[in-house]
Amino acid sequence: MKYILESLSQVFGNAPTRPDKEKQSDELKKIYQGKIGNLSKAEIEAVHTEHHSHFFRKWQRRRWITLILVNVLFLVSYKYDVQLLEGAMTASRFVGFHFADLNSALQVMLAYKHVVLNLVIGTTTVFIMWLLLGGRTFCSWVCPYHLLSEWAEYLHLWLVKKKIIKNHTFHRKTRSVLYVIFALLALLSGYTVFETISPTGIVSRAIIYGPGVALLWVGALLLFEVFYSRRAWCRYICPIGVTYAAVGTLSPVRVVYNAEACHHEGDCRKICLVPHVLDMTIRGRAHTVDQDVIADCTRCGMCVDVCPTDSLNFKIKGLDTFL
Repeated sequence: MKYILESLSQVFGNAPTRPDKEKQSDELKKIYQGKIGNLSKAEIEAVHTEHHSHFFRKWQRRRWITLILVNVLFLVSYKYDVQLLEGAMTASRFVGFHFADLNSALQVMLAYKHVVLNLVIGTTTVFIMWLLLGGRTFCSWVCPYHLLSEWAEYLHLWLVKKKIIKNHTFHRKTRSVLYVIFALLALLSGYTVFETISPTGIVSRAIIYGPGVALLWVGALLLFEVFYSRRAWCRYICPIGVTYAAVGTLSPVRVVYNAEACHHEGDCRKICLVPHVLDMTIRGRAHTVDQDVIADCTRCGMCVDVCPTDSLNFKIKGLDTFL
């Protein structure tokens, strides 16, 4: 229950809860005390260098391949009329099973004040699937805009490194406020306003049915992210992430952090799309020796790939099985 409450708190923009030093276990205290002066900065750098000498981003490659294959499958099914995966990312049918994006379904129900049976079936199927896999897994493993934004991020970081631009951040509660605004707009206007501007749906339809003028909006978003704010849409605007993060609070698939192995070099937080979920990797911030990363995590695997000491790993809760 504590994990669920903490996850929901952070999903809706609150800062991670700091541990009570007095309540930290003796084992955890010994770990932190033992690391004071245990490794020099040069030794930590050596560990870091050794890791990156054979660093190949295993999870990133798996994720990119999965994301591209899913979206290509939509295109192939439509172009060759194989009726395998019909529709688009917001609503589809896979070999007869209806799938409906949870946030899109909510927008439709609010706008039309009516619940269609296929919509109920589709949302139930999707809910169960992402309940098992981890809600925000959708964002990094399936959403086509996520991949475009991830590529744009490399250019943004290069420009920041060269001191050509500065990154600008927004308050994380902005996403929660916009979530409510989009829901109210659908309810009051009778129109699915968010779906009109959602780059997820726009890019998905462009892949399947061909490009349209709406891609100009997607291009504008990417330019904003390149030159002004890193991954702004996913971090501060998109309500889809809020919806799936809420589902992910019950998911058995999680990233688990081990404080004993960590040397707090911070690479994981630098590379993370939602770095607040890795607050426990800062020295002294862990609540327990082994701690689950909260549900706002997209399960992209970037932190697992980049960690030089193997202190972050995927795990299936209840089975004690690492992936």
